[in-house]
Amino acid sequence: MSSQPDLDQLQRRIGYQFKSPERLLLALTHRSFGNQNNERLEFLGDSIVNMVIAEYLFLHFEKAREGQLSRLRARMVKGVTLAEIGREFELGSYLRLGSGELKSGGFRRESILADAVESIIGAIYLDSDFHTCREKVLQWFEQRLKNLDLQDTQKDPKTRLQEYLQSRQFPLPQYDVISVDGEAHNQTFHVTCALPSLDRKTSGTGNSRRVAEQQAARNALKELGVENQ
Repeated sequence: MSSQPDLDQLQRRIGYQFKSPERLLLALTHRSFGNQNNERLEFLGDSIVNMVIAEYLFLHFEKAREGQLSRLRARMVKGVTLAEIGREFELGSYLRLGSGELKSGGFRRESILADAVESIIGAIYLDSDFHTCREKVLQWFEQRLKNLDLQDTQKDPKTRLQEYLQSRQFPLPQYDVISVDGEAHNQTFHVTCALPSLDRKTSGTGNSRRVAEQQAARNALKELGVENQ
């Protein structure tokens, strides 16, 4: 959040030492901070991470169909996953934000964290080469990629619950945040998922509202007997 963040510490966290630290500084600069910001780097980084993850999936899931590969890639490069990586680097502490975004808590906003991660990827590419950048992306995603299997190509719990209810002409679920615990950079969200027409309510927790809602939806599917316990 500082205008002069400790770039040495951040570079140790991401595992890359910039030849030109100003590239990293630019990658941390949100558009609310000024005209010189990370939007162009984000565009570049988005393309790179999609390419690197697509190549990995193509090589490691030889029997997967195109649709399955696309869904696996979407799961890996979606905003919530990138934001989780940003939180692991404690990226919110290094972002350069305008006063409005600072006041509204932009340093912990999922979309801003995800964009910054992509911007850093773009900055690493410009500072080095594609091979080095590819290594960093795979390193950051390593554990998530190892945990992938073709079962992950199914739709997410919120979508499955919505489609189940709509197919039976029931009202859509209602999600509410009950409480938020922890410090700004390490919060836990507690959410409920209410199904008024079925007189049911489930709960979920997670490090973002979206993750907590997905867990609550998954629990609702289990209670309805749609999915196994």
